[in-house]
Amino acid sequence: MEIVRSHRQLAAAAAAAGGGGLGSLPTYRAAPQLEVRLEEFELFAIDRLRVLKGISDGLSRGKRPEEMEKLVSELWKTHMRHQDPAETLNKDIISHFVLRLVYCRTEELRKWFLSMETTLFRYRFRLETSESQRMLMTEFQLPYKALTHSEFEVVKDKLSQVARSIGQSANVESVFFKVPFQEVPDLVASRRVFLSKGYAYVAMSQVVSLVVTQFRCNISKALVLTNRKWTATIKEQEKDRLTPIVEALSNAYFGPDYSQPKDSVEISVKDIDQLAKSSFPLCMRHMLDKLRENHHLKHGGRMQFGLFLKGAGLKLEDALAFWRAEFSQKVGSERFDKEYAYSIRHNYGKEGKRTDYTPYSCQKIISATPGVGDHHGCPYRHFGEENLRAALNKMGVSGHTLEEIMDKVKNRHYQLACTLTFEATHGVSCDSGINHPNQYFSESQKVLRAKNQTVESQSAT
Repeated sequence: MEIVRSHRQLAAAAAAAGGGGLGSLPTYRAAPQLEVRLEEFELFAIDRLRVLKGISDGLSRGKRPEEMEKLVSELWKTHMRHQDPAETLNKDIISHFVLRLVYCRTEELRKWFLSMETTLFRYRFRLETSESQRMLMTEFQLPYKALTHSEFEVVKDKLSQVARSIGQSANVESVFFKVPFQEVPDLVASRRVFLSKGYAYVAMSQVVSLVVTQFRCNISKALVLTNRKWTATIKEQEKDRLTPIVEALSNAYFGPDYSQPKDSVEISVKDIDQLAKSSFPLCMRHMLDKLRENHHLKHGGRMQFGLFLKGAGLKLEDALAFWRAEFSQKVGSERFDKEYAYSIRHNYGKEGKRTDYTPYSCQKIISATPGVGDHHGCPYRHFGEENLRAALNKMGVSGHTLEEIMDKVKNRHYQLACTLTFEATHGVSCDSGINHPNQYFSESQKVLRAKNQTVESQSAT
């Protein structure tokens, strides 16, 4: 690894950034004053992105906590370890701050990065020794003291009852912290703590919730501040050096860049209905159906569906013809050209700031809140059970597979439900999981092309 400063200087700077102590888990309080070559700047970030993307995939596939703990450990060893422990710590801290710069720039990026980093921190904390965990509690300056012996004896029976209710031994731990209940919402929601007079009694084995809450708060504030600095000075000052790297790295938020699939072909207006039947995900099929039915979509639907078609290979001229053909049946061609054509050209980077907008990811679509009369969003999240079953039946999904999909929906694993739908309708496994509508389209086209090639080769013989 080519770093300008010595290993000893790096280790000292890393410790100052929150990587000191007996444990190996930094708190990322402040960026270390290091001089890092651009190639390491990017490579470190890519390795950490592989870890965060692996965590995202694990969560979307509904892995249990014990499975996630094993997954995080394996991902970290594969992508972030180094034979020199000091180098591992340096890589950890540098890569975090590089990605903080990359993912500070929009609310969507901040939300994803904050969620994945918090999850990573949670499982890494659980793998730390008890002594290291105590040191991290001190480092976060949590204002909680362990119950005294007399305080513990007063609530011991209640704590035993809670322990039994969650399947633990009635012989409860002796170290507990009394904290405001709002500090541990996850423990309260899962009924894993005793509550009394606005306080939750948190066992030492549960303090990860306290630490993670503080960690998430710190990182969330830091991302907002970083975004201000990026917008005010860094973006322009580094436009020829760091800015291109940062923008390239942010595309990795969705895995491959599905805004313009490299293996896609140009599609025309006459292709859309047939492609919808064979290769559109449920969210896009639904919006096409509603567009054909109403000859109109509200702004959210036009953005979600229009950018999807753009990413699938629909060129600007065809996009204008497609939307004009539908909307003119309701609002007329003149009104379409006056009120709607501009926004379509804008999405293709031909108006306004000339920004070439990219299609929405599953995360963005799932987090949307469609209003009355809207048809965008994620069907797995926003449809009622009866409507979702009917829509899946229309796609040919039924029986055990349908029930499995509905079970994932009930447990809020919407992307996994979409992945199971893809597998059921295409007859192949999708190990990477679905995380973008254009990925669904691209993978579907690959499967269909492969099947057509097989049929053609069999016919030739």
